[in-house]
Amino acid sequence: MTKMKYCYKCKRYTLKYICPICGGKTYKKEPPRFSPQDKYGYYRRMLKKEEIKWKK
Repeated sequence: MTKMKYCYKCKRYTLKYICPICGGKTYKKEPPRFSPQDKYGYYRRMLKKEEIKWKK
């Protein structure tokens, strides 16, 4: 079973050693675990709102 990998060039997750989108090397990385008592969820959502606001 292969672990989830992450491409730092195009910022996408994949199961392959080489990114199928950009051809860059992928590194072992797993998304954060879900927790109903998420201490930093509020801050993460605020950052995401700010990023969307700046893209417009």
